[in-house]
Amino acid sequence: MTNYVTAELPKWAENTILVWSVFGVLAVVSLGLFFWERRLAAEAPDGGVRPVPLGRIAAGGHSMNPPTVPAPVRGREAELERIGALVRGPGGGMAVVCGAGGLGKTTLAAEAAAQAQAQGRVVVWIRWRDDPEQLGQDLAQAAHILGLPESRLEEARTGRVSLVDAVWAHLATVTGWLIVVDNVDTPTRVGPGSGPPAAYRGWLRPHGGGVLLVTSRDTSPQTWGPDAGLIHLQPLAEEAGGAVLLNAAPHAGTGAEALAARLGGLPLALNAAGAYLSVPTSRHRTFTAYQQALETEFADLLGAEHPAAATDPAVARSVVRHTWDLSLDQLDRDGYALARPVLRLLALLERAPVPRSLVTPELVTDATGQPATAATVDAALAGLHQYGLLHSPETDEPEPASPVVGRLQLHPLVREVTAHALTRPEPTDSWLTALDDHLARAVEAVAGMPGRTGWPTARLLAPHLRSHLDRSTQRGLTTGVGTLDRLADALNNAGAASEELLLRRHVLDAETRLLGPDHPDTLNSRNNLANALNELGEHQQAADLHRQTLTDRERLHGPNHPHTLTSRNNLANALNDLGEHQQAADLNRQNVTDRERVLGPDHPETLTSRNNHANALSDLGEHQQAADLHRQTLTDRERIHGPNHPHTLSSRNNLAATLSELGEHQQAADINRQNVADTERLYGPDHPHTLSSRNNLAATLNSLGEHQQAADLHRQTLTDRERIHGPNHPDTLSSRNNLANALHDLGEHQQAADLHRQTLIDRERILGPDHPDTLNSRNNLAAALHDLGQYPQAVELHRQNLVDIERILGPDHPHTRTSRNNLAIAEARLAEVGRRRWWRTPRRG
Repeated sequence: MTNYVTAELPKWAENTILVWSVFGVLAVVSLGLFFWERRLAAEAPDGGVRPVPLGRIAAGGHSMNPPTVPAPVRGREAELERIGALVRGPGGGMAVVCGAGGLGKTTLAAEAAAQAQAQGRVVVWIRWRDDPEQLGQDLAQAAHILGLPESRLEEARTGRVSLVDAVWAHLATVTGWLIVVDNVDTPTRVGPGSGPPAAYRGWLRPHGGGVLLVTSRDTSPQTWGPDAGLIHLQPLAEEAGGAVLLNAAPHAGTGAEALAARLGGLPLALNAAGAYLSVPTSRHRTFTAYQQALETEFADLLGAEHPAAATDPAVARSVVRHTWDLSLDQLDRDGYALARPVLRLLALLERAPVPRSLVTPELVTDATGQPATAATVDAALAGLHQYGLLHSPETDEPEPASPVVGRLQLHPLVREVTAHALTRPEPTDSWLTALDDHLARAVEAVAGMPGRTGWPTARLLAPHLRSHLDRSTQRGLTTGVGTLDRLADALNNAGAASEELLLRRHVLDAETRLLGPDHPDTLNSRNNLANALNELGEHQQAADLHRQTLTDRERLHGPNHPHTLTSRNNLANALNDLGEHQQAADLNRQNVTDRERVLGPDHPETLTSRNNHANALSDLGEHQQAADLHRQTLTDRERIHGPNHPHTLSSRNNLAATLSELGEHQQAADINRQNVADTERLYGPDHPHTLSSRNNLAATLNSLGEHQQAADLHRQTLTDRERIHGPNHPDTLSSRNNLANALHDLGEHQQAADLHRQTLIDRERILGPDHPDTLNSRNNLAAALHDLGQYPQAVELHRQNLVDIERILGPDHPHTRTSRNNLAIAEARLAEVGRRRWWRTPRRG
């Protein structure tokens, strides 16, 4: 009102009546406009709710339509059906698609949204922008689209009701909608307020009449609460991953599934590879070429950096090299300072599960230089697990009285990208030095554990020791070899021949290269590798290696050196397993004599030679001599080692087998029953020694006429051996043969014949046509065909078997006599049936 130039009031302001009149008119008009707006807001012309302009609810005006899915979604049928069932269902709910970056959470949600739209559902797509206020605006706009009255919004604007409660109170009354909130990777910031999402008092609630679908990297059930259904995405299977690649690059040749497996089934990596291969100017144009290039050009193909990734999260999500940095950055902001260093440390290990016991605070501190405690390491691992970067593979049902061993594993691409991202040579060299030191300590701890308590950890350590040896050879071969040998011995005790074989082969290669083929350590490693091969059923390879080692040891050490006698003993074992029983018996006989003279009659290795000689004699049909030797060896082993020593149990098992061959089935069954209990107690139910004892007990039960019990036990043993050894291991074939025998004795001749036919084919392929086990399978198949009335086929098989057995075992071997008798019975039966058929044939006129 004041004129600041003259400091005087204007003339009209001096008229107070005029001023107050104007002021009163303005006040009345303002009140009228206010009440008129309230009336318009409360009533629409048709009596319904008058919609409020969207601009007043949500800022920005961005699109709320779901993104399009450019290619068919592969391998997510189960997840899509689960979401679809929730959308189609009578109620509402909340589902969280969760998992590590790059698994295709947004793509899955977009496909689910497209399917919901096709079914006539109202779909609203909201992108989480790490802004609680914006999320509130977006959900309010979604509720408005679904009919939220302006009166409730006005009450929220003026603070008379909570906006979040108004929105969800309305959404609870409306059905047939799907609201997607994408990329909620910081759920603790969703709000409103500081309450956790699991309290269901914030913007994300499971209580609507439709479906709220959230995507997030946070996989923790504690984050989302009990009423949210978690859909935890896993990498795509090879077939689905191959289909993704073929969709993107249909002209890239064969090998799509192999490349998908190499990329770990990660959709982001599959899409990156497919996009690269689809460009005609790319250097690598086929799946096979791309896979080969990954070995040398990984940093350029999938590990390439993007300059905008650091500032634009959308870019970071779309680049394999950067997508996991978002999760690590968030963990760092949340106070998990060791999450990134621990991830990098794990990335320096192999693509295999890591025992949790290896990741100690001491290892983390020694490697990274950062102070660590048990609590901070636990927190780092929990954070990595929560964001899907680390998972704990499910273990099989633990054995009774065996410890449950924790396991940690990175997705192969998370590991590979992280390893490539580490600065080299520093700090990696110092990290690897610390890692090697703690791996050696872990092996020492496992080797010192009593009984079988350390076996599960030994299995987990085995894949990581090969690189340990490669690095150790640069600092000192002896220490690295000693560590691997100690772990391999533990694996041998555990019956883990496959894991042992990898270490034995690696040690032999290193020693041959660095020490030479004639070095005593090299010869010892070659002997150990041959033993592991024999345990895996690779008898010919084992025999060849043992023969080479025996020759070298005789040349270098002489014929009476303990190492030479060991090689001769091991060669005899491999030959016996190959069916060369006479050669094995001759070698064992010589070894028993030499070991008694050199080592003494009670030396454990002398008793081993006597046990092995008895086995060869039994396989030659000299069962009484074998039984006498086994009984003597068992007595000595019980006296020297005690009743529970593995060698004592072995002698007891072998004596039972020989007694059964002599027809003493009840004695054999009693011994085998005791052995099954003892081996299960000492080794666990899955150890090869336990399975062998169970197999032998079943065989004696079958000989006693307990055919059903025998069949059940053989079926269980066959299942376990197939799982542990694989379908082609000689012990697995033995179990299949024995199950067929029990089924045959139960009268299940067709099942028996089918199993015998399969076993015969496999034994001819694996063991050869002249192996005694192959001849036995041919005899058993002939017997089953005979009882099925297929006499011509049975006679032909028996005739072939007799010729082979006479040639291999000689005319006087018990198996030869049995085969000759079986052929005579089959020929007589065939002749009898032939006469009957002739008699019944009508005469022709």
